Amino acid sequence: MLAVTGEGGMASVQLEQVRKTYPNGFVAVHDATFEVADGELLVLVGPSGCGKSTLLRMIAGLETISSGRLRIGDRVVNDVAPKDRDIAMVFQNYALYPHMTVGENLGFGLKLRGLARADIASRVDDAARTLELGALLDRKPAVLSGGQRQRVALGRALVRQPQVFLLDEPLSNLDAKLRLSMRVEIARLHRQLKATMVYVTHDQIEAMTLGQRIVVLKDGVIQQVDTPMALYRHPANLFVATFLGSPAMNVLRGRLHRSDGLRLDLGDRTSIPLPATDIPDAWLGQEIAMGIRPEALHVAGSHEPSFAPEVEVVEPIGSDVFANLRFGSQGLVARFSPETLPAVGDVLPLSIEAGALHFFDPESGVRRPLSA
Repeated sequence: MLAVTGEGGMASVQLEQVRKTYPNGFVAVHDATFEVADGELLVLVGPSGCGKSTLLRMIAGLETISSGRLRIGDRVVNDVAPKDRDIAMVFQNYALYPHMTVGENLGFGLKLRGLARADIASRVDDAARTLELGALLDRKPAVLSGGQRQRVALGRALVRQPQVFLLDEPLSNLDAKLRLSMRVEIARLHRQLKATMVYVTHDQIEAMTLGQRIVVLKDGVIQQVDTPMALYRHPANLFVATFLGSPAMNVLRGRLHRSDGLRLDLGDRTSIPLPATDIPDAWLGQEIAMGIRPEALHVAGSHEPSFAPEVEVVEPIGSDVFANLRFGSQGLVARFSPETLPAVGDVLPLSIEAGALHFFDPESGVRRPLSA
């Protein structure tokens, strides 16, 4: 197995109030503060233009830091050249040399660093074995599949034996099937190497399945940092709530009131009965944004409080059925098991699972915690 030791072993990465401001005054990253633990796989996720790649490039030294402090291990590296940071980066476009074989691509960086030929050969062989590239070492990139090229790009980072791996949307050029297999490959590789990795993606499925923790970004501002399931179950705001999860969380806007139990008045002569929830009395009569995950909606039993939306679109995907629904002026999506296969035009009596409601401020979008 390939040993990843780096010059100082694995390392944590610490960002303290790191900011990136361009000469025209545009702030791409606002005072980012978080730590990547030694050996952790941390994912930076958010929509295009949110600042995640800029953050990664600042860690790599490819972008200057306008203010704040960046540490890799025990060193402050704000002014350290990229080649001296002991990091290796994997790019979206593979960046392989077309005239070199796979073996030459893997060893080229080590050759530039002046390593002995025997050491280069040993590291290349180890990386090829780890990534199952042994049969491809004499081939040129042009004859490789996208997945094979991405494995070579990963291998080129592996042979460096860096303290930190940085991966910038490495799977975005692959088709859906290859993305799935490469996600598994990267997760296996991380578990095998116990390497510190920072992984950038715009794909929330990649983020949820790969990250031990996730940093969610919007407009250069960190929205929340937590484990995938903590983000899913306790999103800090509406952006996190609707960005993570597929299909996205349903968000209904209305006023809470009590009439034969708790209800959400949607303002168009419709209301939804809610499961018993201990809300503060001060919320009653106020505008609120309420979130419901699609899997929290189920066909109501005969004695359950229910509402009856109309089915507009049905999407069976084998393991699940997604139903796009309309209730008054509000649209919702429900996730059912394959045994529940409604037809377009059906009016379904639905209930909401107990404990499944999320409440947010309708203006700021910030989560409103329930009373203890």
